[in-house]
Amino acid sequence: MRPHKFCLVRANKTKFGGAEVYLSRLSQVLSEKNIEHKVINSPFPNFLPSWLRVILFNVYLCLTKSSKFYFSLDRITCPDVYRAGDGVHKRFLEIENKSRINLLHPIYLFIEKRSFKKAKLIIAISEMVKNDIINCYGISPKKIQVIPNGIKLKKFNYLHSFNKISKEFHLERDEKVLLFVGSGYKRKGVVEFLNIVSMLKSSKIRAFIIGKESNINHYENISKQLNIQEKVVFTGPREDVGDFYAVGDIFLFPTHYEPFGSVILEAMSYGNAVYTTKYCGGGELLQSNFIMKSPDDYGIVKSIEDLLNNKAKLDMIKFNNTKISCNYSIEQNVQATLDEVERCRDSESI
Repeated sequence: MRPHKFCLVRANKTKFGGAEVYLSRLSQVLSEKNIEHKVINSPFPNFLPSWLRVILFNVYLCLTKSSKFYFSLDRITCPDVYRAGDGVHKRFLEIENKSRINLLHPIYLFIEKRSFKKAKLIIAISEMVKNDIINCYGISPKKIQVIPNGIKLKKFNYLHSFNKISKEFHLERDEKVLLFVGSGYKRKGVVEFLNIVSMLKSSKIRAFIIGKESNINHYENISKQLNIQEKVVFTGPREDVGDFYAVGDIFLFPTHYEPFGSVILEAMSYGNAVYTTKYCGGGELLQSNFIMKSPDDYGIVKSIEDLLNNKAKLDMIKFNNTKISCNYSIEQNVQATLDEVERCRDSESI
């Protein structure tokens, strides 16, 4: 008999986190397919220390599991299927050289190791993540299935979006638009983004930085120090990100570590040229000349300048990126995910 309750597990419940947005889309498609499921978020209040909430949520899930089938988007010690959408924390610590005095890091490492070992199936969202799991924890490649992120492919009206953005931000038709989208500016490379913008010679550019950041004043001050405050707009989190993608020309994402980054696909689907680093799993969709060796690989400036000054070349890349993104719909992702989950559930039926 199969486990009777299919549960999607994610501690946080927010509109803006990448994994949370993915869970929402996954749940929506499951509902459309009439697949019974339940979403489990953490019941523990945010005023508790983050490390304590992680422990309590894990204990809560494992003690109440019974016959539930857990498809987890969080590191837990009792998953059936673990989707490693947050990447490999051990690898992240190596790249960022983080202090392990913070209790959250050793707790994540403790749970992460057991999550990979316990899961019957691991879904990696990029080849980069798969390789990190194997190299960091010695997990068999046979246990890991790579299923890249999927997005909701949308039709958009450039003129409508331009008029809306122009009305709010006085965007001019002949300005080229650079975009950054992401919450948590330090890890995702906003300082490097600002440095690159400051190195561009073209005066007809506007750079939009969209996403949640608790210390946004710090980054606004950096833009002033670089004397680019007239070119850069910090919007904070927005629910109309699609309008910014629609008017965008170049999406620049110099992240320090990103397991995939659905923003890469989103930007491509709206017809943006995209640059990111080798530490971003979504970069696997791009040609090598759009991949930065590091977040501060400022050699990329020349390539960006070339695109800004060559409309035909920019248009061709934008068109090609749009075509590539059509192969990564959320529907395709969900179907591939469900196929793997069903195989996993069938293998444990008794």
